[in-house]
Amino acid sequence: MTINTSSFAKALFPGVNAWYGKSYNEYALEVEQLFEKQTSKRAWEEDVGVSGFGLAQVKTEGAAVSFDNERQAFTTRYTPVVYALGFVITREMRDDDLYDVVGQRKAQGLAFSVRQTQEIVGANVYNRAFTSGYTGGDGSILAVSSHPNVAGGTQSNVLSTASDLSEAALEQACIDISLLKNDRGLQISLVPVQLIIPPQLEFEAHRILKSNLRVASANNDTNALKDMGKFSKGVTLNHYLTDADAWFIRTNAPHGMKRIVRDAPEFGTENDWDTENAKFKTRYREAYGWSDYRGLFATPGA
Repeated sequence: MTINTSSFAKALFPGVNAWYGKSYNEYALEVEQLFEKQTSKRAWEEDVGVSGFGLAQVKTEGAAVSFDNERQAFTTRYTPVVYALGFVITREMRDDDLYDVVGQRKAQGLAFSVRQTQEIVGANVYNRAFTSGYTGGDGSILAVSSHPNVAGGTQSNVLSTASDLSEAALEQACIDISLLKNDRGLQISLVPVQLIIPPQLEFEAHRILKSNLRVASANNDTNALKDMGKFSKGVTLNHYLTDADAWFIRTNAPHGMKRIVRDAPEFGTENDWDTENAKFKTRYREAYGWSDYRGLFATPGA
């Protein structure tokens, strides 16, 4: 896969006005808005849940105190994966390139490829949220109505009726989030903090959350979602979500959606003594996933 003078013959001759296809504007790295980022220095990291205690029991006079048992819950392992890419340029191609279209520009292209890989791999955790086979520590997929509790029973982090983005659907999602409990069935304080949508839902989300009054209504009702500040981190638009109808809500649950960075992207180059070819490469090491499903509420759309 060596880049030689025949690969870029036009770069050897004067008269080329412009080279196109490489220099496009980029969105800021969107994957950083989808996960809680943590660094690591280990081959793998594990998050282990804890069941918690149940309710206090009535103690009658002279009777013994009731003792409860807290135990380890589900375990999620994050194993960072190495991603790498490179290219090779002959000495002649470097010497004869009149436009530097191969050397420096190709190195910039590697950086672009890395960012695109991060975006796609990260967004795929969301894209596969409803897909069987992509399970977490509790043995369930990310978005499902039957996440098991350690102490028995199940809970849901999806709307009971899959719905397109609307004011009513968002309000119901906020209600459902507020009713989620811990593994012992005790009430916890969960609130929605961030709405995550694909580009197709950008304008609808703006109308729903930015209007002072209720959307598409002649009544002079207040926009409760806006007035109550239900999404403190606002709306996050992600261009790598593949379902035009699916939407997601991140909550304030700790250890929900997680990105473990073992090695940040690094770039290197060296010359081969025998061939005089120049080698350029990049690598990084990351893992994406979730520990507590309560960190995300979702629906695939109607």
